[in-house]
Amino acid sequence: MNVSFKPPTPLLDLDLLKTLVAIAETGNFSAAAEVVFRSPSAVSMQIKRLEELLGRPVFIRDSRSVTLTDDGEALLIHARRVLALNQQIISQFIEPDVSGIVRLGATDHATEQFLPETLRRFSQTHPGVSVDVVVDHSNVLEKMVEGGELDVALVTRCANVSETENGEILRQEQLVWAGVKGGIAVEKDVLPISVWEEGCIWRRAALEGLEAQGREYHISFKSSFIAAQKAGILADLAIAPIPLSACDEQVVVLGKEYDLPLLPDFAIGMLVAKGAGAPVEAVASHFRANFAD
Repeated sequence: MNVSFKPPTPLLDLDLLKTLVAIAETGNFSAAAEVVFRSPSAVSMQIKRLEELLGRPVFIRDSRSVTLTDDGEALLIHARRVLALNQQIISQFIEPDVSGIVRLGATDHATEQFLPETLRRFSQTHPGVSVDVVVDHSNVLEKMVEGGELDVALVTRCANVSETENGEILRQEQLVWAGVKGGIAVEKDVLPISVWEEGCIWRRAALEGLEAQGREYHISFKSSFIAAQKAGILADLAIAPIPLSACDEQVVVLGKEYDLPLLPDFAIGMLVAKGAGAPVEAVASHFRANFAD
């Protein structure tokens, strides 16, 4: 009597799934390689192994980017679930005591540019900690930390401010004049500008620079949120002092040919409430590590 045995179902390597997710989220192999700490060629080999294991392609490749196939989209959903479950299992044994709620405050710029990826990574390493976020101005956030309403806050600071006076500095950024690509707002005799509220260091640096030049200006667009400021720029209603990291293909840095005043660097600082517990220290340490990277 002949008995046939079906070969066992192969197991998917978690590293392969992690690389799949990294490529899907970054849009290319090179950026994904940095996320998973491998070389681009090693990432390519991992995806080749994955596709050979499944017997079908998961990415459509071209010279500039990659996109998921229908099978790749389906696999991505399962990959995220498997990785999340794996993290929950590991965290239960490695860091079983770190749990709770952390009240985090952040400026609009920090929220837009840094929080999504940073908090996504934190949720993977600390599934027992929930982070509640408040977005507001730096002076408001500072008072909320002092008043015990927030545990951690990311605020805007002058680049030369002492850390001991205003918490710790996580990152320095370049402040630039920005306008819409091909726009004419910058060419007007009375310069239309967009700035934030009174007391904002970006506003103060911009206005003091223009006044020192004797340049006429008009505040034509007011907003305390960088997304709205960029909308004013895109409509060619104004130019604005914004962080270099907020520029893109349409909102571009205005060059030296426009003779605009130089703007100083600024810093993103972190304030941590006194007497912070383990969950708060975990969030603070995570921000230190991610901003250092």
